[in-house]
Amino acid sequence: MEKPEVFVFSLAGWGHAASGLSALCPTPPGRGGTWRGTAGGGTSAPPEHPAPLYPQVGTNGVISTQDFPRETQYVDDDFPTDFPVIAPFLADLDTSGDRGNIYYRQDDSPDVLDQAAGYIQAGFPRTAGSFVPTDAFIATWENVGAYQELSQDAEPSEKLNTFQAVLAYDDEDTYAIFLYPDGGLQFLGTRPKESYNVQLELPARVGFSRGDGDDPKRDGLFHSLASSEEALRHLERESNVGVPGVWVFHVGSAAPLEHVEPGGGRGTVQSPVHHGPGDYAHALYGHADHASTELPAQRGTEATSPHPGHGPHAPALLGIVPRGLPVSSGQERSRRLHPDEDSGARQSYSANPSSYSSGHHGVGVEEDVHFNPDVFTYSAASKETCAQHHGRCSPHAFCTDYATGVCCHCRATYYGNGRQCLPEGAVHRLNGKVSGSLTVGRASVRFQDVDLHAYIVGSDGRTYTAISGVPQPAARALLPLLPVGGLFAWLFALEEPGAENGFSITGAEFTQSLEVTFYPGEETVHVTQTAEGLGPDNYLNLKTHIQGQVPFLPENVTVHIAPYKELYQYSSSAVTSSAHREYILAAGTANQTLLYRLRQNVTFAGCPHARLPARQQLSVTRAFALYDSQEHVLRYALAARIGSARGDAENPLVNPCHDNTHVCEATARCQPGVGMEYTCECAAGYRGDGRGCRDVDECSEGLSQCGPFTVCLNMPGSYRCECRGGYQPAEDGQACVPLAPPSNPCEDGSHPCAPADRARCLPRAGGRPTCECLPGYAGDGIDCSDVDECTRNPCHPAATCYNTPGSFSCRCQPGYEGDGFQCTREGSMQRLTPCQHERLYPRAVPPGPSPVSNGHVPQCDEEGRYRPLQCHGSTGHCWCVDAAGQEIAGTRTAPGSTPPRCGSPEPVRQMTPCEHERLYPRAVPPGPSPVGNGHVPQCDEEGRYRPLQCHGSTGYCWCVDAAGQEIAGTRTAPGSTPPRCGSPEPTERPRTMCERWRQSLLEHYGGSPRHDQYVPQCEAGGAFTPLQCHGDSGYCWCVDENGREIQGTRSEPGSTPPCLPSVAPPSVRPSPRPDVSPPATGTFLLYAQGQQIGYLPLNGTRLQKEAAKTLLSLHGSIVVGIDYDCREKMIYWTDVAGRTISRASLEPGAEPETVINSGLISPEGLAVDHLRRAMFWTDSGLDKIERARLDGSERRVLFDTELVNPRAIAVDPVRGNLYWTDWNREAPKIETSTVNGANRRVLVNKDIGLPNGLTFDPFSKLLCWADAGTKHLECTFPDGAGRRVIQNNLNYPFSIISYANHFYHTDWRRDGVIAIDKETGSFTDEYLPEQRSHLYGITAVYPYCPGARK
Repeated sequence: MEKPEVFVFSLAGWGHAASGLSALCPTPPGRGGTWRGTAGGGTSAPPEHPAPLYPQVGTNGVISTQDFPRETQYVDDDFPTDFPVIAPFLADLDTSGDRGNIYYRQDDSPDVLDQAAGYIQAGFPRTAGSFVPTDAFIATWENVGAYQELSQDAEPSEKLNTFQAVLAYDDEDTYAIFLYPDGGLQFLGTRPKESYNVQLELPARVGFSRGDGDDPKRDGLFHSLASSEEALRHLERESNVGVPGVWVFHVGSAAPLEHVEPGGGRGTVQSPVHHGPGDYAHALYGHADHASTELPAQRGTEATSPHPGHGPHAPALLGIVPRGLPVSSGQERSRRLHPDEDSGARQSYSANPSSYSSGHHGVGVEEDVHFNPDVFTYSAASKETCAQHHGRCSPHAFCTDYATGVCCHCRATYYGNGRQCLPEGAVHRLNGKVSGSLTVGRASVRFQDVDLHAYIVGSDGRTYTAISGVPQPAARALLPLLPVGGLFAWLFALEEPGAENGFSITGAEFTQSLEVTFYPGEETVHVTQTAEGLGPDNYLNLKTHIQGQVPFLPENVTVHIAPYKELYQYSSSAVTSSAHREYILAAGTANQTLLYRLRQNVTFAGCPHARLPARQQLSVTRAFALYDSQEHVLRYALAARIGSARGDAENPLVNPCHDNTHVCEATARCQPGVGMEYTCECAAGYRGDGRGCRDVDECSEGLSQCGPFTVCLNMPGSYRCECRGGYQPAEDGQACVPLAPPSNPCEDGSHPCAPADRARCLPRAGGRPTCECLPGYAGDGIDCSDVDECTRNPCHPAATCYNTPGSFSCRCQPGYEGDGFQCTREGSMQRLTPCQHERLYPRAVPPGPSPVSNGHVPQCDEEGRYRPLQCHGSTGHCWCVDAAGQEIAGTRTAPGSTPPRCGSPEPVRQMTPCEHERLYPRAVPPGPSPVGNGHVPQCDEEGRYRPLQCHGSTGYCWCVDAAGQEIAGTRTAPGSTPPRCGSPEPTERPRTMCERWRQSLLEHYGGSPRHDQYVPQCEAGGAFTPLQCHGDSGYCWCVDENGREIQGTRSEPGSTPPCLPSVAPPSVRPSPRPDVSPPATGTFLLYAQGQQIGYLPLNGTRLQKEAAKTLLSLHGSIVVGIDYDCREKMIYWTDVAGRTISRASLEPGAEPETVINSGLISPEGLAVDHLRRAMFWTDSGLDKIERARLDGSERRVLFDTELVNPRAIAVDPVRGNLYWTDWNREAPKIETSTVNGANRRVLVNKDIGLPNGLTFDPFSKLLCWADAGTKHLECTFPDGAGRRVIQNNLNYPFSIISYANHFYHTDWRRDGVIAIDKETGSFTDEYLPEQRSHLYGITAVYPYCPGARK
């Protein structure tokens, strides 16, 4: 079972500790911590001095004053965090399997307070010399382990940590104490989330962070005590108060964690701590005298205080002693955090069940006095009053003083939370932006900052929401997601007597977190909506982010949602609700009912003195959702009222449907009824009474929606459509189309041949293609060089030869005329006409039809033209010819008969080059097609070269240009399909029924219809627009695919029916193949981020973050190493999930191709040698370095010895050198060899820790690496000389690349791409992808090949 992120409680009382641990100093009877509520069977009084904060204790070694975000959002990140934290040891910790406990309590016993006072006065002798706390809040993590994914054969680590955090305070001030016993820290870091089988370890973080809720990416104030392994090792041995393992900090009472001051006043512990014979601390520490060193408070820097010796006293963990010491009965009370167990649900403790909300991670500690969860609360000396802070109230509100602060309340005729007030019954508007990253079916859709507008009619609780600009597939799929607009229905619902809508409670500053799971496919989508206050004209500003997976909805489906009721639970700072919601997909007369489960949680900073209802019921009487395909607008409309929930008792009964105590079958859903009643209804895809459901075979019953060429396969509760053999899914994901022919390397550009202007690629069945140099070039087809034909003297002696790439030309010298192959002196011979030429050279006339067959010599007139009448000198046949000498069909007469009457010949037309080449093939110069090797060109009716030319004897075909020259790369082999030459004329699509009807009516109306006359509206493809309206009358209705009105959809003026045609889709559809979203030209970065490869363009060296996008989505993969082949324009990557190495072209529509799919365990680093057409990779699972050709052939192992954790690898193609890192913790190193594996040697093995990233700069010829252990970015020459540090304060780099005057590296703390100036070493920019997850490899793509040999 996967470990829960953090244990979730909201406690109003304190309980007994789960073990026999008690205070180090034995607590006298009648003393000790005092608590409110019931615990261990007893009731305790409230504490005399409430804690200065609302602490929540997290499993991962952290205390916060706010609800915890998702674990992945903070457990791997460096300071600053996005929420306020006090972190004695922030790491991915685990208490499952009985590995350790977590305790927390509040204590006011004198022994504990005196012990804390001694530490504080030693740390701050000048400012806290007389400070004595009145209370202490103590949290202890005892024998907790590092979270690890365990396989069947693996055993959990035996390394366990114990540490403690104490908050000691009085009415004026607050201090924090971190305590680390000797040997208490047995591990210093944990593996990051999403690291899969990539071996990494992130050091823990110790310190404080204020957090910043306004901008999670803006650095807030923080103080770091330790975040590296070296600093963490010092925590037990050193101190800032003179006691090894004890660290004291002044938290203060002026601002929330803004001025954390570490101790270090060279004091010693003034109040001796007395221990019993079995003292836990005595067993761990010796005694010596030593004064601490001054520890300055700095922002964002680590601060430690070296202590060569030991302090005068051991650090006593407050509240932990060996078993057997006396415990004060009924007084010492702690709470143990219990992890989830496999056999049961999560355990939680709450005085108010509604205070639990999904998504809160931490332990809540409620006191009698409610505190603002966002900040520290201070004593009466600094109490806020209306005189000081009335300005925070709305102009339409009044301020009220309370014992511990102030609150705002809206005046009569206004409503809101006092900070923001709106006039009752008025019309309100709301503006916002919506961003999202969705998987619709199996297609990925992203959109950024599209507009959201909402219109609210407060007098009757109506809300209208419009979201424009969402891509059509996503917009249609979001139609059932009514809760996106449902937030506004709850905010501005019409209030029944005694009830309050959402805005009356939260005002205009809140965050809604919504999780929706669709059934039966279990697609899950998360929605976060953040309100940011009221803008000008009282417009509410809202940001919405949608992320996850939603079912695909085709265009011809309408979505209907029936009226519903929803129960909301309220606490002082959160509102929660959960429900199941049905929706109907309508397609003509066929309907399909589906449902989804929603869980929503609204958090806000409310008035702590407000009396909120425990529960309220929202009644939605009308709900509509539609998508306007013409305006590209998604619309929601709701009408809602809010009132008290019936039977609103202090402990209301919960319907069995909501607490899973119903007896419905697993394949049925529980439908709540009145009170505790419910019914069981079989889920979609099943039949029965809900207590016995059987699967519906949609395939055999003809209920499936599988299209042509598909096979229907029944599944439990659903069915699946699969393409038949020989077919594959179409791009729309719905239909199946014939399989594309097998990949032809000659067509898709993956062949190794020389460029198309030098060589041709000849495909071979089942093997690699053959490369053949074009005429005019010589070589093996992969490397082709120009042939200098002029060395063969092909031209006439009176001509000059000119060599050109792949060909040559001949030009007659001055004073001569001709084509260069035959040159005569100018004016020496009159140019012959075709007829005269045929009389002189009858042998050169090709065989064929008249006039020249069978030895006929044509007759010419005085001007050299063909005579219209031609007669054969020997056979006696006569016939008529045209101006070109071609026989006119039907004019031939037999010998002895009257010759035909032939007309006068037309003027002689000059022959075209194509006609000339047909008549005189001998005069055609040797060289490339069209006329080389005895080819006779084909001409069209006007004498032009036909675009397709085929050789009459060899069978080769190719395309030619207008001059008859072969177009490089178009030649096909004999027997194969000839190339497609020339642009086919476009064919006009026949008009559709809608277009014909529209044209007919327009003609009937004389081309200009009146405003009251109906003209059908057609879509771009010719189909009827689903929504039809009658001129300007305002009457609208829906139509089917034939344009017929759908009964019941006609609406009155002023409202528009939701018209969306379609049929119900199958639950699983054919999906399109993944392909490449082509990047723009120019230099850009490619980075690996889990299941995708991202694209980040550069403008010079500046990151163009606004143009970043996903280049390639690879579902199910974990991409780690990545590199680029600049010659073939292909990206290569390693996949540790699939254990493969793959590649893809950057051409549009290119698909991934796996080149290595066996013999890999954990392929990580990857380097491409574009000159040798080879690739190199590291495998940290096999501890190997291998190489192969880029197509995966000629694979061989370079090194498989003296490697422990090989990670990064880089190649210098020009010099033929290979470099790699090995982050073996015992002996990290950087090595080098030749690309063939010769001359292996260690390059760097001093002063390095975890060399994760490595890059070779082809321009500066420097080898550079990023070290996650030393936090350094360093460079050296390839021989190891000239080593220098570029930057010494990295976070946690993974991969690095060099380009121009910058380095770019991926960082696991920031989850982004960081830019560093090479000269100054300064951080110049960073890009944090919208989707937060770890980034792995990174590479730069140039528009040219860098460092190539000339």
